[in-house]
Amino acid sequence: MRALMLAATGLSIVFASGAATAQSRTVTDPVAVLKAKPGSDYFLANYKQISEWLQKVSQESDRMKLVSIGKTAEGREQYMAIISSPENIRNLDRYRGIAQQLALAKGLTDDQAKALADQGKAVVWIDAGLHATEVVNAQSHVQLIHEMLTRTDPETMRILNDTIGLYVFANPDGLDLVADWYMRPADKAKRSTNTIPVLYQKYVGHDNNRDSYASHQPETTNMNRAAYREWFPQILYNQHQTGPVGTVVFIPPFRDPYNFNNEPLVINQTDAVGTAMHARLVAQGKGGSVSRSGAPYSTWFNGGVRTVGYFHNQIGILTEIIGSPTPMEIPLVPAKQLATSDGVMTIAPQKWHFQQSIDYVKEMSRAILDYASRNRETVLFNRYVMGRNQIQKGSEDSWVVTPKRIDAVKAAAERLKKESGGSALDDLAGYNTRDIVPSTLYQTILRDPQYRAPRAFVLPVDKQADLPTTVDFLNSLIKTGVEVERADKPFSYGDKRYAAGSYIVRSDQAFRPHVLDMFEPQDHPQDFAYPGGPPIRPYDITGYTLAYQMNVTFDRLLDGAPQHFPQVTDVIQTPPAGRVIGNGGAGYVVSHATNNSFILTNRLLKAGVPVYWLNQGVTVGGEQLAPGALWIPAGGAASGIVDGAVRTLGIDAHAVTAKPAGDAVKLKPVRIGLVDHYGGSMASGWNRWIFEKYEFPYTRVYPQELDKGGLNAKYDVLVFQSDVLGREGRPPQKQPDAADLPPEWRATLGHITSEKTVPQIAAFAKAGGTVIAVGGATRLGAEMGLPVYNALTSVDASGKRVPLPSTKFYVPGSVLQAKVDPSDPLAYGLPESLDIFYNNNPTYAAVPGQAGVRRVAWFASDDPLRSGWAWGQKALNGTATVIDGTLGQGRVYLLANEVTQRGQPYPSFKFLFNAALYGPTQSGQAARKAD
Repeated sequence: MRALMLAATGLSIVFASGAATAQSRTVTDPVAVLKAKPGSDYFLANYKQISEWLQKVSQESDRMKLVSIGKTAEGREQYMAIISSPENIRNLDRYRGIAQQLALAKGLTDDQAKALADQGKAVVWIDAGLHATEVVNAQSHVQLIHEMLTRTDPETMRILNDTIGLYVFANPDGLDLVADWYMRPADKAKRSTNTIPVLYQKYVGHDNNRDSYASHQPETTNMNRAAYREWFPQILYNQHQTGPVGTVVFIPPFRDPYNFNNEPLVINQTDAVGTAMHARLVAQGKGGSVSRSGAPYSTWFNGGVRTVGYFHNQIGILTEIIGSPTPMEIPLVPAKQLATSDGVMTIAPQKWHFQQSIDYVKEMSRAILDYASRNRETVLFNRYVMGRNQIQKGSEDSWVVTPKRIDAVKAAAERLKKESGGSALDDLAGYNTRDIVPSTLYQTILRDPQYRAPRAFVLPVDKQADLPTTVDFLNSLIKTGVEVERADKPFSYGDKRYAAGSYIVRSDQAFRPHVLDMFEPQDHPQDFAYPGGPPIRPYDITGYTLAYQMNVTFDRLLDGAPQHFPQVTDVIQTPPAGRVIGNGGAGYVVSHATNNSFILTNRLLKAGVPVYWLNQGVTVGGEQLAPGALWIPAGGAASGIVDGAVRTLGIDAHAVTAKPAGDAVKLKPVRIGLVDHYGGSMASGWNRWIFEKYEFPYTRVYPQELDKGGLNAKYDVLVFQSDVLGREGRPPQKQPDAADLPPEWRATLGHITSEKTVPQIAAFAKAGGTVIAVGGATRLGAEMGLPVYNALTSVDASGKRVPLPSTKFYVPGSVLQAKVDPSDPLAYGLPESLDIFYNNNPTYAAVPGQAGVRRVAWFASDDPLRSGWAWGQKALNGTATVIDGTLGQGRVYLLANEVTQRGQPYPSFKFLFNAALYGPTQSGQAARKAD
């Protein structure tokens, strides 16, 4: 008892010391800097104001350290506030090292891990403002940070002692944009976050929460570095809005399916933390929180800020809350007034104020911090356990059981039943005993050696179709903390010999779930509301295997892994240098297979250097190059530009003694108009990012300019991305009145219409222009008069073509295999079979008996699915996904699959690039015959 009293006394002294420290320091109230309290109705603080306050209080409080985790797309500092007790702040490096050791789990015994867990502090990541129009969370961050710096109650002091909080501002650019836009009108009633004129992330807007595994955008890369290469938080809380109608907030547990690559303990712990959050709200009388069936969120997709964490053995929390600085109403939804296990405490319809939402967010954040504090050792040790488990699985025979393997078991059981003449068991008390099958099938089917998970993946450096793109793929892995090795000498494994410079990604590492998810196909369940009913829409896409999308060549090693080689310690800034092969003086021949060849092309065109595409294959230096190889005559700036590309872009150039024989197409500088709309198209934004990456010049074009016509005077090419036309059959999205906008934004208003815009686009093509349409925008082809129709339709009783219903055809974002004609200039540089990304897009067939269209890529199988979920995919067989069409004197290219989807299907970029460069060379030439 005396010992307990002394311990209690000591604890009190710690609290008192903390309180004295807090009281002796003045921490500036946010109102003093922001000029209003965050959370006030009709007020939003912008990031500039918040940053000023953060910098000020970081100098005033010994509970906080402010760091920048990197620059944003627009050049702002992206701040993370690190908050803990003063003692912990003084020892951050030590605790960060412990978190790293436990997360990576290398070389530790269980006893050593337990000792580290006892010494360590739970690290909790809380980010806000990722989707900048979801304004509750960044304003809540300000209040919560201030409270954590000033409060001295026992819970706060315990949390500060036991945890290290990482408070991240996820989208600084967007926070400035949205707050400034909202505060612009003097009349408070006119303030809105729904009418911002551009995307709230420079290129990708809402898709900044779909970029986590690819890590293309700077903010994503900054957060991945902090989370998976530096701090290794055990819990990540990713805050969003808005909540399901008639409720206040969605909190985990999530609905099925969860991704089969994930460590099971991730799901258990995520459910536990989510349940604690619900309980805290309910205990305080805060109703309206729902889980599972209350919203569509699952844990399948890897690309989100909270979901990528699951593949790194991290507890990942998503909340979606209602709220706006403009007061709103919670409507009456009768079904939401009936309590269920997924929503135990309902909430009455009422007027709802901004601060109410912020109060919920603060309490949910404190619930997570409290959980981490009370379960500190367990949270830390379990991070090690998950890493240990994954390392073990990656170093021995292991299997990932997916729906296709379960289907194989059922099929084998059905065969056995027929052979034995047996019948199914009766169901006993509803325990599905009729589903029992012979246990021998566990070993013969679920443990079939050929379906083992790989022990390692080897990427032969000399077998890559596009080595710079393979390096981009490896960088995506490295940015997310995956260990990549590079062979410093040739080596053999099995019956194969690998060149020095080849890359190895081993499975015996803690982040093995992420490794498997990037290399192996996703196998999403057939998920329907009921047998014969409609599919249940997934949270996001279902198939996204990045190695497939980027056409990376790799070997799956099932029986072991090669020797260890040096680890690639950081992002690979440039691909391995290429070579100038030969010493001929006539010029250079360069393969069309690398995407970086387009950077070279654009640099040459910009410098006025002639560049051609060879229409026939050519052999140079003993290497056979496919049609489309670049021919660059020597002279002028050519040699300097080629030499620079060889050194920095990973391109080989063959210096030849004479121009190769055969026809060639001379390229010319092109004037590209990339169509956009008010508020910003995400697909067009990704296209901007891709064009800039590969140095294509472009100008953004808006509907008003299209409607005026005369487009040929300014543009050679017009690009229509998948979402710029809006959804067929739906009214266009409402836009603000021109009178309510600053003058500089008025020209961006308008919609593309069949009545006014399409005739002008058709006139542009007929006069020699090139029209490129992607995804859903390909319906422009038929509207302009191209003799094609959507093949994924049927003819109804009235003779009208109607889309196939989802009960017959449904492919919600998956990787499929298509056939390609690489002799067509539109497909130069591509292989004959290509993995493409497809998302319920139209596919096409030619109107019989009419000329003017040629298929360039098409589906040639009843089962083209490579990764994801496909229902009724047989309907795709024989339909075209890429069309080369002629209209008048110009060209119309229909790229029906999502060739630029989130900047990931790199080989498919060539369809867009080739179309943009080749189409203008054909202006006025005779149309090809249809196939």
